[in-house]
Amino acid sequence: MTENTYTRRDDGNSNSNSNSTGTGTGTGTGTGTGTTEREGRGEGRMTGTVLVTSGTGKTGRRVTERLAALGVPVRSGSRTGDVPFDWQDDTGWAAALYGAQAAYVAYYPDLAAPGAAEAMAAFGRTAAACGVRRVVLLSGRGEPQAAVAEEALRAAAVAVEVTVVRSAFFAQNFSEGALLGGVLGGELVFPAGPTAEPFLDLDDLADVVVAALTEDGHAGAVYELTGPRSLTFEEAAEVVGRAAGRPVRYVPVTGPAYASLLEEFGVSEAEAEFLAELFATLLDGHNAATTDEVKRVLGREPKDLADFAREAAADGAWHG
Repeated sequence: MTENTYTRRDDGNSNSNSNSTGTGTGTGTGTGTGTTEREGRGEGRMTGTVLVTSGTGKTGRRVTERLAALGVPVRSGSRTGDVPFDWQDDTGWAAALYGAQAAYVAYYPDLAAPGAAEAMAAFGRTAAACGVRRVVLLSGRGEPQAAVAEEALRAAAVAVEVTVVRSAFFAQNFSEGALLGGVLGGELVFPAGPTAEPFLDLDDLADVVVAALTEDGHAGAVYELTGPRSLTFEEAAEVVGRAAGRPVRYVPVTGPAYASLLEEFGVSEAEAEFLAELFATLLDGHNAATTDEVKRVLGREPKDLADFAREAAADGAWHG
């Protein structure tokens, strides 16, 4: 799924929430392991221009910063940015892509939403026509409809190297996403029940995305990224509360109750129902297992939620 205000990935707005969204996963399409693999890929670093869609979102912002630090020319595309890019208006896509060698795709509103597969097919055709060499797509773990959109992009992006990065829930949902208000208010209301989730730090995700954009050896891979351990939302609330220095209690609710709550916050009935159904799919336990994909790509372990929380607290994330 791609990030919107109530989920876990990218919508091109730095104030919005997450999330946002083959093999090389625990099922195995990456090649090699650890530092040797990363060093070998780094020898073929690509330095051509990269378009980052949803460039002001939580993942897009981090990817843009890392590419710039490497000296890679980068275009940060967004609805209101210097490079106009709007997922709801494909008339500007070719201009944003023209001359770029690679693109990071963080779709909004959600890769599992109606119309996403059609948008991915259109983007793939445009990228191919513009001569883009490489595309990295942000997706979600265990989302059947997102997988349909992934395949639509692959089929349309003829002769383009496509890498898919499937993410677990963002740890940053607690510090800069829809769960921030719950942390500040002392109650995390969410329809996860007792299900465990291997929360992923966005710094790890961004590092993997940048590696796939700039290094050889990732074409055709599907990386399923997770943190190093799985925690229930109740356990995560305790971890975050301890770091924030305030009590935080997890309050489980049903999907329909969560949809009603979203509507109270101004979310449309259709979107609220979609999100409740999506979370029911995601949080049935099939995404609870961790993978070693971050280490396989980067040669290091992913960041633990407790380390994320300590860093976020030190940065003032929960001073509100």
